[in-house]
Amino acid sequence: MGVKRSLQSGGTLLGFLAKVLTILSTATNYWIRYPGGHSGLWQECSGTCSNIPCQTMLAVTGACMVLAAGSGIVGLVMGLRILCHEGDSRGQTTSGIFFLYGLLLLIALTGYTVKNAWKNDVFFSWSYFSGWLALPFSILAGFCFLLADMIMQSTDAISGFPVCL
Repeated sequence: MGVKRSLQSGGTLLGFLAKVLTILSTATNYWIRYPGGHSGLWQECSGTCSNIPCQTMLAVTGACMVLAAGSGIVGLVMGLRILCHEGDSRGQTTSGIFFLYGLLLLIALTGYTVKNAWKNDVFFSWSYFSGWLALPFSILAGFCFLLADMIMQSTDAISGFPVCL
């Protein structure tokens, strides 16, 4: 397996890990803990869980997380397609989608952090941290596909030279 193929495989694996962590983070209700309960993007639980009334920053965070999950699916499908079809040259597009995925995660998590960082007796929990863990995985997946595409382009560029390199 060549370097290009290894980078594409690594990018797909990192994209998959980011996707799993993003879905886990978005779907669970353990973004913050406080005495007597915990809360997520959609529900607040104090003994029993109930829906959270609409708040602007929470709605932005939820929307960005859902959009990030969607772009993660698109990036993962494109990454798998590149792996299955050797001649496919969509590495730059795939890397761009993974970078967009990371940007959406960054916007969502930063907004949520700003909203809740100054509250007393509130602690961020594992759902929140799994979202932050998905961020470097998505960016690294984008870099893997970008480097693989650069290797492919440089190989094509030097293939016409008469000197064997």
